[in-house]
Amino acid sequence: QVQLVESGGGLVQAGGSLRLSCAASERTSTAMGWFRQAPGKEREFVAAIRWLGAWTDYGDSVKGRFTISRDNAKSTVYLQMNSLKPEDTAVYYCAAQLHPTSVSYSDPRSMHYWGQGTQVTVSS
Repeated sequence: QVQLVESGGGLVQAGGSLRLSCAASERTSTAMGWFRQAPGKEREFVAAIRWLGAWTDYGDSVKGRFTISRDNAKSTVYLQMNSLKPEDTAVYYCAAQLHPTSVSYSDPRSMHYWGQGTQVTVSS
């Protein structure tokens, strides 16, 4: 059982920045992802990264503004969010993929473990 603990959420003005962190209890997963969910909306893919190699992927709505990174020594994944917009307001969830699945990383069904979520609110 991989436990994930997110931190770093909060309230920020539009145009500002926040950095989210996700500490994993172990690095047995193959990849990590960030998803977000706004009230009344489906969970949306934000970004993903593998523990090995340079591969990353981003949702279209955050490309060029968000950056996912990792610190293997700390088993921690980060999401640097710049140029935040009010529409980025959501609960952000960290997720871990234990092994490759038949669905894309951008599909929440590809992830096996989830954190409790951290609220990000962007004011206009």
